[in-house]
Amino acid sequence: MSSYYHVLYFWLSITTISHLAIVSTFAQSQNYIIHMDSSMMPKAFSDHHSWYVATLHSTLGKFTPITAGTSSSSALSSKLIYSYTHVMNGFSASLTASELEALKSSLGYISSVKDLPVGKKIVVCQDKNDTLNDQVYNVRSANVAGGIFITNNTDLELFIQSSFPAIFLSPKEGEVIKGYIKSNSQPKASLEFQKTLLGAKPAPSVTSYSSRGPSPSFPWTLKPDIVAPGSLVLAAWPQNISAAVVGKKDLFSNFNLLSGTSMSCPHAAGIAALLKGAHPEWSPAAIRSAMMTTSDILDNTGSPIKDIGYANQPASPLAIGAGHVNPNKALDPGLLYDVNIDDYVNLLCALNYTNKQIQTITKSASNNCSTPSLDLNYPSFIAFFNSNDSNSDVQSTHEFRRTVTNIGKGLSTYVASVTPLKGFVVGVVPKKLEFKEEGEKLSFVLSIKGPRVMKEAVVFGYLSWVESGGQHVVRSPVVVSSLISSEIASQQR
Repeated sequence: MSSYYHVLYFWLSITTISHLAIVSTFAQSQNYIIHMDSSMMPKAFSDHHSWYVATLHSTLGKFTPITAGTSSSSALSSKLIYSYTHVMNGFSASLTASELEALKSSLGYISSVKDLPVGKKIVVCQDKNDTLNDQVYNVRSANVAGGIFITNNTDLELFIQSSFPAIFLSPKEGEVIKGYIKSNSQPKASLEFQKTLLGAKPAPSVTSYSSRGPSPSFPWTLKPDIVAPGSLVLAAWPQNISAAVVGKKDLFSNFNLLSGTSMSCPHAAGIAALLKGAHPEWSPAAIRSAMMTTSDILDNTGSPIKDIGYANQPASPLAIGAGHVNPNKALDPGLLYDVNIDDYVNLLCALNYTNKQIQTITKSASNNCSTPSLDLNYPSFIAFFNSNDSNSDVQSTHEFRRTVTNIGKGLSTYVASVTPLKGFVVGVVPKKLEFKEEGEKLSFVLSIKGPRVMKEAVVFGYLSWVESGGQHVVRSPVVVSSLISSEIASQQR
């Protein structure tokens, strides 16, 4: 038990150390950690912090000298360094010996401990109520040997790029550390730089900052198409700009670990270039189709890819699109959803582009707007059900027409397989596509029927064209959402 409070004391010391500059003006003052009985707080106070401030005011007012330009209130308030509400209840304050004695007679006072420098120790912090950011800041400011942070926060990318030795553990892993500390009067530990970790599980996952759909400018096509590696990617870096900070020292390098679209986009573009080299006859839309329909929706543990931005829940297509890009599988997709110039012109017409605007884009005067359509021949499907209809039992149906091109064996048959969407009926006509030759095109219609007013924000599943007796599975995400205006939803129908 004593070793536990020993570590607890060190944890509490961090905050007061990081604020020493605040209290340096008080002559002969020292920092103390004051333990208070929270149950004794008068009902007149809304929170413990205001009670602690009032306690200092009522108890120490007569001891506090007032200097020019400084009020009694501000002088007393500056004595309070930090309020504790998680590991214990109380506060840290800068007090003289006489002020500490006066404080001992205050309502709720339990005990006090003089704050001492932590020194070159490893500090263990338990994250509660999203305090991790403050804990990391205080440990860094305390200039200790290192920090062990126990947290259920899985979005740690910004934290693990630490300027001081630090490790982040899950609550389950943290119990091992806490158990060791409790069972040893002089616990010892060391931190070793891990370098590159191969085969980490689970992977991949969607970062919290990854852009998500639906697209506000064009919601009728699913956003995003796919996801690609973009988190902490080793990349080239200017030599004259700091790549990292260790302690207070800037480090310079030709390389840096970077994250974001600027990292994932080159991965996707590079894969597209390789596919174009292997299949020079493919159009950009065909390459996109191959990358989307062969992407992965499971991580390396065999579970659905998780979304860190949504508490590690299974990621929806609004976060991962069709899935995580798989370059090798994209070389041989079986079927392609291709798009020609007329398809794009029909889309521009449906978006009410003028003839002059369309000519500027197509560089052609022979554009035909007789069949405008928002339904592009895309390897994904998204429908919106949120019309402001007074009767929620009214059913609505969305239909999508698609054409696929056989690039596999000449004779091949594909059968439709649909993942059920809760509360909706998904139909495919025809349910079987029988190709007689390579390059042949066949069409189908996918329909989604359900209540015009849906309760959930997002419901999703997949349409897979499974080759009979073959190796190809051509998968497309099917999404139903209410995350859009009723005006746009009515346009889609």
